[in-house]
Amino acid sequence: MAINKVINKSTKSHGAMRNVIEYVLRDEKIKDGYVEITGPFAADQISYDAVYRTWLEEKKLWNKDTGRMYTHNIISFHKDENVSPSEVLEIGKEFADRFFSGYQCVIGVHQDREHLHCHIVTNSVSYIDGKKLHQTRHDLEQQKTFTNTLCSSRGLSVPEKGQHFDGSAIEEGEITAWDKDKYNLLINNSKKSFVAECAIALLEAVPKSTSREEFIAGMADHGWSVQWEDRRKHIVFRDRSGNKVRDTNIEKTFSGMKVNKEALTNEFTRQNELRIANRESDIARATERERTGALLRQYYAELESAAAGLSSAEAIRYDSQAGGNINTGNGTAGSSFAGGQIRRQRDDFGAYLADIDSQEQDCRASIEASIRDSRVERRIIGNAEKQSITGGRQSGSCEADRRSEGQIWPDEPEGTTGTRREVPRSFSRHR
Repeated sequence: MAINKVINKSTKSHGAMRNVIEYVLRDEKIKDGYVEITGPFAADQISYDAVYRTWLEEKKLWNKDTGRMYTHNIISFHKDENVSPSEVLEIGKEFADRFFSGYQCVIGVHQDREHLHCHIVTNSVSYIDGKKLHQTRHDLEQQKTFTNTLCSSRGLSVPEKGQHFDGSAIEEGEITAWDKDKYNLLINNSKKSFVAECAIALLEAVPKSTSREEFIAGMADHGWSVQWEDRRKHIVFRDRSGNKVRDTNIEKTFSGMKVNKEALTNEFTRQNELRIANRESDIARATERERTGALLRQYYAELESAAAGLSSAEAIRYDSQAGGNINTGNGTAGSSFAGGQIRRQRDDFGAYLADIDSQEQDCRASIEASIRDSRVERRIIGNAEKQSITGGRQSGSCEADRRSEGQIWPDEPEGTTGTRREVPRSFSRHR
């Protein structure tokens, strides 16, 4: 299974471009030398300084030495994927040829982690016509599809929606952000994630809402306003600081959370039906309890009244049927005894009613606990933010090794004029 990530952070300086090239070509990472250089490159050996100077020369040749300096793609494979470094390099080359034809690329296969991954860094200026490289969301979606196709054609696994590499289901609330910067933000405790805070607020508000109005009010209680308009396709959430989160962003980041209009409307209907059913059940239980209590009270009242007129023999017979053994000489004693028996049964009935009250309280507590189940989901998010998912996580980050963007490098080549010299179109190195 291959995951294609795009790194968009800090790509507008010479220092950033030099640092990322240096990172990709480190010897301890490209252990067996699976590296490819595409486009003009005249140096005898591959080094990050030679690549950097070649790219800089190309930019100055076309007078395009400002703005975005490069693009950075990473194709990562699961640690259990049966793929070789040479296959990973071939996939990287095919990917670069498909999407970055006419642009200089450095492709390096890193072997310093449990999982193989391929870095593809591309000069933003074309050596064919000098055009700057721009990528849209549609382009990124095509890149993901093409990567899956490359894997499938080689018999490698392809990611399935809602599943991990081993086919197990992704649990609700589990972080599955494919964007590296967003993923790091969510799992880094030192940074505040308004995306995660929005998800927590949703897990609190949705189970308590039976309508759009209740939902909007519930989100407001947690500090989030809701832009839910019939003329707009998506719901937008905004916190007090002005940070915006779209429903699709929540669904992509936290697998299993469905917060679009249709899903929320269906959930409100379900919650409303559940609330009505619980209310009707409570009423039915109260009505039945009241009816049963009235009948039993009437029954024991009649028994007490009848017991007052029992003869001594009738009282003895009454007690004998009840399993007792009593000798009495008058009706008064018999009546007293029978009345005592009835009162004991009445007391037993009182205990029965108390037991019903206790069971009803337990039932109500269970219902309230089920309504608060969403708070358990909150703890799931909290735990997910503290844990690193090593299997799918991007290994290494060249940002940690970034040098000062203001660093001056000596002997940078000046722009060239006239006819360009012929240079090799590609350069590869394998140890």
